[in-house]
Amino acid sequence: MRNTYIINTNLTHNQNCEQQMLQQEKCAAYYSPWKHYISLIRPNDLVFLYSNGKGIIARGIATGIVEIADHEGVPEAEHYMQLNSFTQLTIPMSPSAIKETLKHKDEKFNIIFNQTMIALPDVFGSHLWQVITREYVNSPTSQATSI
Repeated sequence: MRNTYIINTNLTHNQNCEQQMLQQEKCAAYYSPWKHYISLIRPNDLVFLYSNGKGIIARGIATGIVEIADHEGVPEAEHYMQLNSFTQLTIPMSPSAIKETLKHKDEKFNIIFNQTMIALPDVFGSHLWQVITREYVNSPTSQATSI
């Protein structure tokens, strides 16, 4: 089974981080200890990018190859991974919509968004991917809502 991760885009601490993730189609974490969590992501895992105040803004499928870069002048402070099949959502999936979607699979399941990386069991990740495909990626509903 593949794993699913929701990665925070670091918007609160540095707006450039989110823009780089979107432009370069990658997920990333910065500084120790958070940067090391990127190494948990395996090939073909599902990855969602989460923006504080907005929700899920993009998604992709992990390559499994961790790359390292300097960040803000600090050597090797960024660990990142390219994402295949990268897609930006037409409109973000709000935190409340994420919780509601996951509760459709298990009404007792709860998620707290105050972490750099959140792991989800496959059943929840696959369901989230399907709902986003249907309702947030180039669907008539999402386009009508965003106008």
